[in-house]
Amino acid sequence: MTPTDAKTIKANRLSRYVSKINHLPLFSRSFLFTKLFCSQVKFANTAGVKLQKVTNDKVLLTLANKKRVQNHIGGIHAVAAALLAESATGLILGLNLPDSRLPLLKSMSLNFYQRMQGALTANAMLTNEQINQIQQQEKGNLIIAVELTDESGQAPIVAEMHWAWINKKTSKKAKKT
Repeated sequence: MTPTDAKTIKANRLSRYVSKINHLPLFSRSFLFTKLFCSQVKFANTAGVKLQKVTNDKVLLTLANKKRVQNHIGGIHAVAAALLAESATGLILGLNLPDSRLPLLKSMSLNFYQRMQGALTANAMLTNEQINQIQQQEKGNLIIAVELTDESGQAPIVAEMHWAWINKKTSKKAKKT
């Protein structure tokens, strides 16, 4: 997130941490983004998800093709690819969602078109219109597309994640009833 980005979006706790990391030397950013994210999303840490670039409108995550995430033919397992897609879209939503709101994954759609070769990269982006919707609506939902590419440069998977958000106070009241 650049200083001009910080003026155009409403900062939340996560985006403030990301902004601080983005002001550090480039060589340390990926490590610190990954530590921050994986401290909250334990399964991403287990799988080995790495955060490469994080801004309020774009995130780039990678997953190496290691034994712990492989399927029976030596490629990245479908569930690990889904984790990568969910992590990318959830992170970009979380960066823009006010602290008073709770993100909820409603559904995911992954279409596998060819065998994956090597590591996967997930690239999720939001438009200014989507960012405004996330920040202004107390309750809402949207579909966030994520591009998944492998080491060959191909996109073997097309994925969309349907995210919703509600006010945290509403969710606490719902639990009591």
